Amino acid sequence: MYFLTGWPRRLLCPLRSEEEPFHIQPSSQRFYFAVLSETQLSIWFSRPSVLIVSYIESAKAAAQFGFYQKAEWKPDDSMIAVATAKGYILLFDVLGGGDDKYLYEPVYPRGSTRLKVTPGYKEEQCAPALSLEMKKPVDLEAPITSLQSLQEDLLVCTADGYLHVLHWDGLGSNGRKAICLSTIPFSLDLQSARGGPSLDLEGVYIRCMEYCVTLDGFAVVLSDGRLGFITPLGNTITADQLQGVWAADVTDGTCVAVNNKYRLMAFGCASGSVLVYMIDTTTGSMQLSHKLELTPKHYPDIYNKTGPVKLICWSPDYSVAMVTWECGGLSLWSVFGAHLICTLGEDFAYRSDGTKKEPIKISSMSWGAEGYHLWVLPNKQERRKQQEEQQQEEEEMVPPPHSSLQAGILQFHFIKSALTVNPCTSNQEQVLLHGEDRLYLTCGDTTQVNSNSDAHPHTHLHLRDGSPLHHPPNPDSSLSQGLSTLLGHKHWHVVQIHSTYLESNWPIRFAAIDTAGQCMAVAGRRGFAHYSLFTRKWKLFGNITQEQNMTVTGGLAWWNDFVVVACYNFIDQQEQLRLYQRSTNLDNAFASVTKLHSDTLLLNVFRDMVILFRADCSICLYSIERRNDSPNPTASVELLQEVSMSRYIPHPALVVSVTLTSVRTETGITLKAPQQACMAESIMLNLAGQLIMLQRDRSGPQVREKETPANNKKLLPFCPPVVLAQCVENVWTTCRSNRKKRHLLEALWLCCGEAGMKVWLPLFPRDHRKPHSFLSRRIMLPFHINIYPLAVLFEDALVLGATNETVLYDGLQGSSEPLEALFPYCTVERTSQIYLHHILRQLLVRNLGEQALMLAQSCASLPYFPHVMELMVHVVLEEEATSREPIPDPLLPTVAKFITEFPLFLQTIVHCARKTEYALWNYLFAAVGNPKDLFEECLMAQDLDTAASYLIILQNMEVPAVSRQHATLLFNTALEQGKWDLCRHMIRFLKAIGSGEMETPPPTPTTQEPSSTGGFEFFRNRSISLSQSADSITTGKFNLQKTFSMPSGPSVKGRDVECAENMYIDMMLWRHARHLLEQVRLRDLGCFSAQLGFELIGWLCRERNRVARVDDFVLALKRLHKDFLWPFPVIPVGSLSSPLKNGRCRTGECTRLLKSQSADSLLNSDMDTVPPQLITPLTYSTTYSVGSATDLTETSSVVDGDWTMVDENSSTLSLSQAELEHISMELANKGPHKSQVQLRYLLHVFMEAGCLEWCVVIGLILRDANVIKQVISFLDSPEVPQETVQSVRSGLLAVDAWASTDSLGYKPFLNLIQPQLQLLMDSAAGEQVQPEAFQPSSQSSKLGASEGLGGAALPRAEDSRGVAAPLGLALPSLEPAGGFSRPPSEDCPPEQTEEQLEEEGAYDCTLS
Repeated sequence: MYFLTGWPRRLLCPLRSEEEPFHIQPSSQRFYFAVLSETQLSIWFSRPSVLIVSYIESAKAAAQFGFYQKAEWKPDDSMIAVATAKGYILLFDVLGGGDDKYLYEPVYPRGSTRLKVTPGYKEEQCAPALSLEMKKPVDLEAPITSLQSLQEDLLVCTADGYLHVLHWDGLGSNGRKAICLSTIPFSLDLQSARGGPSLDLEGVYIRCMEYCVTLDGFAVVLSDGRLGFITPLGNTITADQLQGVWAADVTDGTCVAVNNKYRLMAFGCASGSVLVYMIDTTTGSMQLSHKLELTPKHYPDIYNKTGPVKLICWSPDYSVAMVTWECGGLSLWSVFGAHLICTLGEDFAYRSDGTKKEPIKISSMSWGAEGYHLWVLPNKQERRKQQEEQQQEEEEMVPPPHSSLQAGILQFHFIKSALTVNPCTSNQEQVLLHGEDRLYLTCGDTTQVNSNSDAHPHTHLHLRDGSPLHHPPNPDSSLSQGLSTLLGHKHWHVVQIHSTYLESNWPIRFAAIDTAGQCMAVAGRRGFAHYSLFTRKWKLFGNITQEQNMTVTGGLAWWNDFVVVACYNFIDQQEQLRLYQRSTNLDNAFASVTKLHSDTLLLNVFRDMVILFRADCSICLYSIERRNDSPNPTASVELLQEVSMSRYIPHPALVVSVTLTSVRTETGITLKAPQQACMAESIMLNLAGQLIMLQRDRSGPQVREKETPANNKKLLPFCPPVVLAQCVENVWTTCRSNRKKRHLLEALWLCCGEAGMKVWLPLFPRDHRKPHSFLSRRIMLPFHINIYPLAVLFEDALVLGATNETVLYDGLQGSSEPLEALFPYCTVERTSQIYLHHILRQLLVRNLGEQALMLAQSCASLPYFPHVMELMVHVVLEEEATSREPIPDPLLPTVAKFITEFPLFLQTIVHCARKTEYALWNYLFAAVGNPKDLFEECLMAQDLDTAASYLIILQNMEVPAVSRQHATLLFNTALEQGKWDLCRHMIRFLKAIGSGEMETPPPTPTTQEPSSTGGFEFFRNRSISLSQSADSITTGKFNLQKTFSMPSGPSVKGRDVECAENMYIDMMLWRHARHLLEQVRLRDLGCFSAQLGFELIGWLCRERNRVARVDDFVLALKRLHKDFLWPFPVIPVGSLSSPLKNGRCRTGECTRLLKSQSADSLLNSDMDTVPPQLITPLTYSTTYSVGSATDLTETSSVVDGDWTMVDENSSTLSLSQAELEHISMELANKGPHKSQVQLRYLLHVFMEAGCLEWCVVIGLILRDANVIKQVISFLDSPEVPQETVQSVRSGLLAVDAWASTDSLGYKPFLNLIQPQLQLLMDSAAGEQVQPEAFQPSSQSSKLGASEGLGGAALPRAEDSRGVAAPLGLALPSLEPAGGFSRPPSEDCPPEQTEEQLEEEGAYDCTLS
């Protein structure tokens, strides 16, 4: 509603004086402020905030009258009455200095718009020159306790128990009446008042009094602390015409303030709380409406130490009340008790080091015009102490001039919601706040971030006597929620109001925003202006006389792209309704004007209708229609209906808002004709906090729409009003409709102050069944939220609001703290809150589960729906499980049953349990079911993460054996699905169970960290060259540390348990590894080893002759091709027909070139960087430069010393077309680079472990002759068992047989390794080998060395199955470090493990 912003500003009085100001009193329009000190009356102007005139009493007169005490303005600002200590009333005439006499005049430097634009400069507005003249004093002969202005009269209460009525003008003996308080009859209500005075008022006087216009009476605090209300029975105030009622049981009243708009009286008490009373209209008694008090929950240190209430001030629009206490501090409440700000807690009360600040004590305060400022006079002693310290600092050298001090007024700055004065914005979903010179709005469009980050204010603080420059609030917020799609960013969009408009029309009275949140309009004293976010420009009246000849009275609103304005025209002296088009110039020539008969107080728009509330208590409905007949679109307005409300409304000022809605009570019609749901069905009127509804009367004969011609369709009359709710501050409803979310869109939302929010929810029969006769059509559900609501997002089930945040600047501390250190810097932040769980819960409490289910299902697609469910369980659980008394009808089982209707039931329960303390778990699971069953359900549903959460609950609730059993189940499932993170956690968990660490979370061994690569550690310190031959790999074993390090336990027993536990886990890991190897899932085996730190080499050594055998080489080869996305090799068609006919290249040279790093680097570069001519064979040229491609790569360092073909001068490499095609074929033939690295690594592992059969299979897929050669040389070793030799031999024969029939691409490679194969066959004693099987033809040998033409031009493997797999034939010694033969999208296999590996760098080998 109202939000504090920035730092307070200190206004220094230019006149030095020993006296301190202690009382401030605003004029009726709040443009002038009378400030009193002991012998001085000053008048200040509001904007600019300057002193206009000061009247100083002579010493002789001061001795006669006594010091000044209180002041009161005449309603027309022409006089001021001042009460003095010795019982005199001094009257001053306030005289203007003529039209042309101004105290300040704006002076702008030539060509400079800067000064003009910056708000807060003195040049912006002229302060009038005034003078004060004292008239004849009036002596009342008793100390004066209260002054109250009343039209032409001035009421004065004196300490001798009299109430004096003085005339402002005629101050002779005839203009004065005195009424004795003891003659006024007081009773508890007006009905029992006939029996004479029932309250003994002997010796009692009125301590404080304020007149309430709408109640037509005086709220009084008596000297004995009682509270009363005195009402004149007739038109004049005479002793026999007055009647009083008093509030029972209160005897500690201190002060009073009345709220005219809501008919409330706020009485401050010595206990520190504020009692807000209303008058019961039937009996006339005083009834307590609510209390404003600090709660021990939010203010535990101070709530009972505030002292008595000192002052209460209602804001000019009566929507908030500011309270201060004897011990100091300020606190702000909304009209019905929602607490907004308090300066007795948090950053206001404590420094950042935790020390307590002294709260500021206040002697007087007053709101400025429209509530943008609060003028505060600090207590005398406090200010004096502060300033004396300051002077000692400043003027150590100069002696101070006889202790005269500059008095100071503090000005607090506020921004407020547009709803406070222009409630027509309540049917929109934007939050709009306005300060005195800027607008704050929420905008969901991220392209329109308005970075309003001002230079940090604390850099300017040394200027001007420690008072800060007025800095605009910094509305940035660092909070971020996952609702960004709905709410946009957390920043405000800040729009500076046009300074030209502001200069002549300050203060801004109304602001409105359109439904899309793109256009704003503001209205000040005269005229109005509007702004568009599309153009980022303001539109002002081109003709300034048109602007100055109208004033907006009833507010403004947007209808499509028209601004609808209810205004008063000064020339015609008439009320008008005007519509201005947004895109045309702002001029009356383009406006459509409708004359009105009475003053408009409120205006609102619903679809194509305008509703006006007028000063004669009638409501008018108009229809608006867009006309496009002229060049500029206009709107035509037509009166539809008038409804008189004077029977129900005692005073027009009591109507807070008026709204047309499509809400109604009977849903029978809705079911028959859903299109009627969009019609204006009812009027909602907020009458002083009572929400009144007038529905259309459908009881008469209904005319069907078809039968009546459209032009004379008569609108139905309205039924008598019914009261829907009390204590209503704001109402939200929408005119949109959505069949899926009818509950939320056809509801009515109310903000009720401290009572939170209420929603009037429609109830629908399910599936168009007949409604139950006992089921009401609507239900009012109350719920509490933690923020003050400013807008409702209907479909998104969210409330938007704003909240005050504070920033401390403690670096400013000195021996005397400046204001900026005393007060934190205040910013306003956007907030939002979900309310859906409150409504679902309220429906379940009322046994409306079916309605709750329909509502929840309509919202199930919201991103935070799981959170809603958790919140609902959590709130109910906390309440019921911690309740002291047994609950007769617990709600938790109902809520649990309700949540089982949704798929996220298991997840909701476990998340809620994990966020709740252990003591409540038994209660929770008694309602929702056994956690063991829920765990098993998760496993069946394959929801392993949720199952893991249940495991933690089982560990706490069950014996270790049970949790181990369930953990083993989950561990095996996670291994099977490759959920490595989960596996790591499970290993840790199982160890923790074993070592008996039941309560404490298990310590994490370093090797199981998710980020570590586990079993690849040894790989970090050594580099395996992908291009060097495999000869360098020796058969020697590496010294591997055991990856499952066993921490030494505290005792031998603990160590035994630990060992047993490790053994148990290792058994499971071994079992899984065996399973993977049996299924030829080498890739998964590598991932498993890398992710879980499984010691693969050691295990393979043990399993060398058991599971680490290859039974079927061909099947294994095929599986590897599939697993690693490795293309089968093919023979290019062109080369089969002819070996290089016209190729100039010698075989050896070509081989050497391709073996060298140049080819390596070519193949390593991404496909994107390889020049296109390297891919497509061009027929018109035979030599190409590849220097550029080489330069692009990182690995083109000359390592092998083979880089002999580079010419030093040109540093480019000439290749023939054939060689180029060979390279491009290689590119097409290789698998993904990552797969190659992985295969090389696995080859290394199997080599280390001595699993020679697997080495052969991997050597074949990599087509690496050196590997085969090395393995075959190993087979001669006596350590190798005979069956391994036999297995390799038969496997290679099988592969050869398969290659001859199914995969011809392997033949050239098999031919290449023919000598080694021959050796193997020879070594087999007694075996006859058919030599022709491995005899290479002359053609093949040439092919083996270099490829023919046209290789790359062949179709891909996927296109030509006949050629059995992707193209290309690897040369034996060519080990490219990479080369993407497939598009990157294919390069990333869909398995999750693959992505994880990439992130964790498991296969990042170093290339030498």
